[in-house]
Parts: sequence; C-alpha cells; structure tokens
Amino acid sequence: MRPLRVTAHSVASACGTGVPALSAALREGRSGLRANDFTEAPLATFIGRVPGVEDCALPAQLAEWECRNNRLAWLALGCDGFRERALAARERYGADRVALVLGTSTSSIGATEEAYRRLLPDGRYPEDLRRPIVHTPHSLGDFVRAALELEGVAVTVGTACSSSAKVFAHAERLLRLGIADAAVVGGVDTLCGSVLFGFSSLELVSPEPCRPFDVARRGISIGEAGGFALLERDGEAGPWLLGYGESSDAHHMSSPHPQGLGARLAIEAALGTAGLAPEAVDYINLHARRARRTTRSRRG
Repeated sequence: MRPLRVTAHSVASACGTGVPALSAALREGRSGLRANDFTEAPLATFIGRVPGVEDCALPAQLAEWECRNNRLAWLALGCDGFRERALAARERYGADRVALVLGTSTSSIGATEEAYRRLLPDGRYPEDLRRPIVHTPHSLGDFVRAALELEGVAVTVGTACSSSAKVFAHAERLLRLGIADAAVVGGVDTLCGSVLFGFSSLELVSPEPCRPFDVARRGISIGEAGGFALLERDGEAGPWLLGYGESSDAHHMSSPHPQGLGARLAIEAALGTAGLAPEAVDYINLHARRARRTTRSRRG
C-alpha cells in the first residue's frame, strides 16, 4: 500500500487532555486509575475517568447529541489543535471528500441506561432523552460528522477492543479507491454501567489497579478515552501509516486462538502491506487481555 501521513492527532484520557499530558504520564510512569466513583451502586474497582467531561458542554447547535460519549468526543476534538486541522482539511479537499471512520464499542449507551432508569409511569422515555440519535450505535459518527460539518462517507466500526485500530485500515481503503482524499479516524468510549457491571459479572474486573503481565494479576480496570487522527496522502510532518493487518480466526467470541493464529495472520498481513521484514520493526505493543498486537515502524 501507499503510506499515508498522520498529519494531526489528539487524545483525551484519564491521564489528562492532550498529547503532552499523556506523554508526561508515560514518562513518569503515572497511572490515570482512581477508585470507582462513577456508579451509583457500589462496585469495588478502579476506573480510568477522563477529567473535565462533565464540564465540556456541547454547543447549542449540537445539543441534539448531548450525552457523555459525545461530550468526550467534543473534548478530544478540541485537544492538540485537532479540530482546526480537520476543518482546514475540509476546506482543502471539500466537505464531501473527507471521510469519517470512527470506532466505538458502546457509543452513547450511557444515555439509554439513564433513559431506562428514569422511565415514566407510562413506559416512555423522559422528554429530554427522546432523542433517537443518542440511542443508536452510530451516535458518535453522526455527532462528529455534524461537529466538523463533513458530507463524505461516515462509518462507525464496532468490533469491541479492535474498533479504533480497524478504522485506519478502513480509511486507507477509502483513500486508495478514490472515495475520499482525506479521512478523520479515531475512537471514543465512555464509562457506563453496561460495561462496568457486565465485565464484573464475568469476574474479570480487578478490585485494585490492574497489573498487566503480573503473575498475580486479578483482572482488568475499565476506563474511558477519546482520540482522533487525520490521514492524508501527503504532509510535511507526522508519522506514517505504513501497513495494517486484519484477521478473524473464528475461534471464540472473546478468547484468542491458543496458538495465536489470528494474531499471527494479522501481523503477517501488516508486514506484507508495509513491505517490511520482521527485523525492521523496532516496537511492538502487546495488549495483554486479548493478545492483540500492532506494529509500528519508521519509514525509510
């Protein structure tokens, strides 16, 4: 594949808003986890809660999409100068030539949970939550499309943990096929009862901060975050997307193949599309729970 330039990117996480805040936390070995203060019912665990989401009200013209997930998306769009860079790309290429590909697992299901908690005696949603768009998996994509005033292809990818990784592959295909000239990609998921209590019911949630790779680990910690990237064919600065690999070994709904078949196929495909030998890769990021792997390499 022809490499694509990542000309802008942003992030909002439990470690803070903006790339500098996350970089500082990584350098200092500082976690963003805190004792659970999100759920009304007691749940003894630690969570990654993004600071400032509650104070990040949506503009009046976007009030239809009001919910925690879209507030976090708005916060992440405003980090690191990303929104300005995305709007500049819209002006360069045209609103219908910038694609939008976003990943999310639960989208704005938190708003639906609230609607059910506040059901009226006749079974209807409360009036302020009778907004169908926040009760669909595409709420995030529809909101960001409106926020950036884009008119091109808009896709929501929902493949659990891999959602915001797969968006890069999907966007590359759109650019390669000439369907778009640039793409805004990313992912946003927020804390909600469905995820916290769902993983707890599976006995997967740790009562203490998670300890990946530790032989004495006791489970996972659930968090929230949002991030975006702008992909273009050329640009003066930024990392390159050299290749990607996708696979589905159909072994189990949530457990990887015991011999790592799916991971191996994805890695081989990523190396193949990038035209790289294994020894050219200088960094590998391993996701402990799902054994998912991604590769990053320097160009040239």
